[in-house]
Amino acid sequence: MTAVTVGILRERAPGERRVAATPETVRKLVARGAQVCIEPGAGVGAGFVDDAYLQAGATTADAASIVRDADALLAVQAPADDVLAALKPGTTVVGLLAPQASESRQAVIRDRGLQAFPLERLPRTTRAQAMDVLSSQAGMAGYKAVLIAATLAPRFFPMLTTAAGTIRPAKVLIIGAGVAGLQAVATAKRLGAQVEGFDVRPETREQIESLGGKFLDLGVSAAGEGGYARALTDEERAEQQKRLGAHLGSVDVVVCTAAVPGRPAPKIVTSSMVAGMKPGSVIVDLAAESGGNCEATVPGETIDANGVTVAGPLGLASMGAVHASEMYARNVLNFVSLFLDGGALSFDWSDELLAKTVWPERAVEAAPAAA
Repeated sequence: MTAVTVGILRERAPGERRVAATPETVRKLVARGAQVCIEPGAGVGAGFVDDAYLQAGATTADAASIVRDADALLAVQAPADDVLAALKPGTTVVGLLAPQASESRQAVIRDRGLQAFPLERLPRTTRAQAMDVLSSQAGMAGYKAVLIAATLAPRFFPMLTTAAGTIRPAKVLIIGAGVAGLQAVATAKRLGAQVEGFDVRPETREQIESLGGKFLDLGVSAAGEGGYARALTDEERAEQQKRLGAHLGSVDVVVCTAAVPGRPAPKIVTSSMVAGMKPGSVIVDLAAESGGNCEATVPGETIDANGVTVAGPLGLASMGAVHASEMYARNVLNFVSLFLDGGALSFDWSDELLAKTVWPERAVEAAPAAA
């Protein structure tokens, strides 16, 4: 029996430096019986040279050959539609594929009969933690967002005692206490700032405080399903905005991290709130890729909003491509290990991690009628 061929292409999205497999994970894929073929230069942006992949047991080939021969294709972002259309019917594709973001991508996946696994659909369960690419990449994004804020802020983050007097620490507010937000709290605290964290889910108070931050209570509680917040009612939103707007006048730096995969980011910081902030204040909107938490955010740009610097950086995880790729590749390896063994692909559709991640969703087979 011919071993299954796993292909890895160089990512082609603008600014994307991550790679879906590292020499470490290639070695483990080969140990599971796969033939791994990688496009030359695929890992260079993340610091992984071709020779390291060859030593791990991979081969190299041009993109067209990989697309033609792959039984499974591993990716960070969704391959272009023409790449998907050139894959063999039934090819397995694993990555942050976001089919809901493109009708043409949906059509190609359906028409070619591809077995697509958009990893953003992975259930948020204890067993899935080792495969959770959203969490691993959000950690890097939260870290980088605070470093960007520290660079843009016209002030020190820590308290300093100097011959010229004492410099008070910067007051930093982190909005959203998911993985990115908690990493942002921890990073700002390490830099010496006075840190507050806000989230509408009351259970995050303990997490924020465990990292040295102070929980900002705005009197709104909106815990939802799957670890995410539910949508606020009009009354809750009005109360949140009233209290948050009053508080932002005393804050030096805001880092926004509130996002739910597959949905537009909630607007939390209004233009009037920005106008009420002190000149020299900074907002870094990590949620810019899904529209932003701040009404003044321009995705991909840093603007001056009447003396307040508002940054909407894109591709934050890719800015830390080495560690982001290492984490992502391990997540992907753990997921692929659910159906790759002995050089063959075998899918157990009773496994909820496969059944709930695959797209299009598989039809549920009806139970046989009673005699």
